[in-house]
Amino acid sequence: MREAYGRALAEYGAINPRVVALDADTSSSTLSNFFEKRFPDRFFNFGIAEPCMIDAAAGFALGGLIPFANAFAALVALRALEQVRTCICYARLNVKIAASYAGVSDFKDGPTHHAITDIAVMRSLPGMTVVVPADGNEAASFVPLIAEYDGPVYFRLNRAATQPVSRPGEMPVIGKGIMRRTGKDVTIMACGAMAGRSLQAAELLAQKGIDARVLEIHTIKPLDKELIILAALETGAVVTAEEHTIIGGLGSAIVEVLGEELPVPLLRVGINDTFARTGPDPDSVMDACGLGISDIVKAALSVIKRKLY
Repeated sequence: MREAYGRALAEYGAINPRVVALDADTSSSTLSNFFEKRFPDRFFNFGIAEPCMIDAAAGFALGGLIPFANAFAALVALRALEQVRTCICYARLNVKIAASYAGVSDFKDGPTHHAITDIAVMRSLPGMTVVVPADGNEAASFVPLIAEYDGPVYFRLNRAATQPVSRPGEMPVIGKGIMRRTGKDVTIMACGAMAGRSLQAAELLAQKGIDARVLEIHTIKPLDKELIILAALETGAVVTAEEHTIIGGLGSAIVEVLGEELPVPLLRVGINDTFARTGPDPDSVMDACGLGISDIVKAALSVIKRKLY
């Protein structure tokens, strides 16, 4: 995903000279170095100083440019939060935050580098748009959309490989979810790396005679309320799946919508109010913290038993 993003940013930079890239001394990790190599005069490295990078991004935006500020999700969402809130969101500036190594995809560096609360933090900021692509192709497709979208955007990128879910030539729309699989018995609503796992879970459920619908909710804010409500109405049960704590993320956002509009039985698959530990690889860490395919299947079977109709 990060390579697809890095290459797409460089390609779009050739089309739009207003785009500049900023990094917090992690360009070889975020792969913003693709942009750096192609446009060295439009690339700015601020060292390990995420707050300074965000402040500078605000200045670039005020100057009419479109800054993509690149950093690790765990650091930019915490260390630079005050600057994001006050200098970007409060000022309503056109800054794009490309937050790499999200979720537990930075498996080897442990809890200090896991980003499991960033969605909750960023979606709570007034005016912030939050986008979580599911695979590399989708991440690349979002780059021009985000660049041309007016206002601050938090773009959450995974370090690890994810199962491809997008279709060739598909062009996502900010704020509009995508139905990845039809189904009538239960709806699984997922984002990021959990979209691919949800499709695998749906295959296993089909073997048990359960027809599961899968929605990819790539935009956490603004949510596609219409799609969410329709799926809840038609299937009568919902499971959410995210590589994030269950507190304040995708699951919480969907609960807020359905709690007001159409309450149905719902279970959230995510990290249960705990820190994830270091592991040998991202998949092992995800499985260990309750994000396994089997966890999605279990939640779906359980929530179906609580259906009201």
